[in-house]
Amino acid sequence: MRNSARSQVDPFIVMDVMDAARQAEEAGRRIIHMEVGQPGTGAPKDAMRALGAALGAQPLGYTVALGLPALRRRIARLYGDWYNVDLDPGRVVVTSGSSAGFLLAFTALFDTGDRVGIGAPGYPSYRQILRALDLVPVDLPSAPENRLQPVPADFAGLDLAGLMVASPANPTGTMLDRAAMGALIDAAAGQGASFISDEIYHGIEYEAKAVSALELTDDCYVINSFSKYFSMTGWRIGWMVVPEDHVRVLERIAQNMFICAPHASQVAALAAMDCDAELTANLDVYKANRARMLEGLPRAGFTKIAPPDGAFYVYADVSDLTDDSRAFAAEILDKAGVAVTPGLDFDPVRGHGTLRFSYARSTGDIEEGLARLARFMAERS
Repeated sequence: MRNSARSQVDPFIVMDVMDAARQAEEAGRRIIHMEVGQPGTGAPKDAMRALGAALGAQPLGYTVALGLPALRRRIARLYGDWYNVDLDPGRVVVTSGSSAGFLLAFTALFDTGDRVGIGAPGYPSYRQILRALDLVPVDLPSAPENRLQPVPADFAGLDLAGLMVASPANPTGTMLDRAAMGALIDAAAGQGASFISDEIYHGIEYEAKAVSALELTDDCYVINSFSKYFSMTGWRIGWMVVPEDHVRVLERIAQNMFICAPHASQVAALAAMDCDAELTANLDVYKANRARMLEGLPRAGFTKIAPPDGAFYVYADVSDLTDDSRAFAAEILDKAGVAVTPGLDFDPVRGHGTLRFSYARSTGDIEEGLARLARFMAERS
């Protein structure tokens, strides 16, 4: 049986690294996980209790495609609390994780062959989802002097139908300030390109609050998720905010593609949004881990890093150590027992010389991982 041309997408390398780490663990080794962007904590306890109560009270069947009205109202309230944005709940679309949000956004906004700009380095699934939809991802190589974030000059004259940005970004953790975000929004509008803002790491910031695109314009798509700040990766629950006249478009597509996001996950997500004490405690762990990483990685020999503004990643230039980041990551896993992600996942051109380190796990794990990396680098030199 034949496969379609659009099915020929690249693998998500971090998932391959996870599998290699799993095999090492099954063989009896203890692996320190610095590869995957997954909080070491689970869903907030009150979210679990709320779901338990709901399971005992009612069958959890389909919801409407746009999501539980109470959850949409609560998400809209978050924009007032965090950004002083008065958001109509009717513009909120609950999705099966941010991945479904990307599918819905790309399907709603673009036609076959349209060109969509994405920053490089950037989240690899943007590129692969676009390809699977017969769209054309256009990598915008970002510069270190711009903290590896795109700027308008990076896509001037490229005839884009859309621009996708992320702040805080994966893999770098760097953020766009208000002026930088506004410049990108204006430049995209100037060439008639739809603007999509990936804000799934909002809430995980360290020295300044992340700027939402909704603070600057209503003419955009914003995609967010309960996976990161709310520690609900496996629940596959997220949301979008779209212009009012796009809601019915998204609703029709969501009805047919997904029916609805998982009802159980929506119930838990609604309760999670009021678990401030537990979520703040999680953030304190990330802050402690970030400090240890920014001290420990250079001490181990990974000196070319951009200090992250948010998220829980450090992106390192290791081109002085290797020209094959995938082989280097495999060596680190084999000899140090630390799983890290090759930069090829994020930048197909320059990623041969970069690695991403995640510090989303416990502080004890981060300290152990840094000690192992230091020993590995000392023995390698």
